[in-house]
Amino acid sequence: MKRTIDTPDNADVLGPYSHGTTDGSVLYTAGQIPITPSGDVLADDPIGVQTEQSLSNVERILAAAGLTTDHVLKTTVYMTDIGDFDGMNEVYRSFFESEPPARTALEVQRIADGADIEIEAVATVPDAASE
Repeated sequence: MKRTIDTPDNADVLGPYSHGTTDGSVLYTAGQIPITPSGDVLADDPIGVQTEQSLSNVERILAAAGLTTDHVLKTTVYMTDIGDFDGMNEVYRSFFESEPPARTALEVQRIADGADIEIEAVATVPDAASE
């Protein structure tokens, strides 16, 4: 059965969607732009700062579901300039130090609120009986 994941630790969603959804076996996060919990978009900050904020938002969604970045199977990283790949990758690496998930990174024309990056994740939800 589908369950939505919303966390007051992230900024409110700006449309008809949830921070994440799960069916009990897999969790999907909504794409996370570099928006602070208080609602400030860090669109003018360097790509490293934007990446860190976006991934921190993903972490808070995972935590609301009782998960960590160790549960992430795949991420998708959207950037407005693929030339920012190295700067993104440097920060991204610190969030996934061991056994990093599969990843797709691509350049897109625009991201909401003028951000330069948006990151979404798919995570496994372990069977509580097996833990």
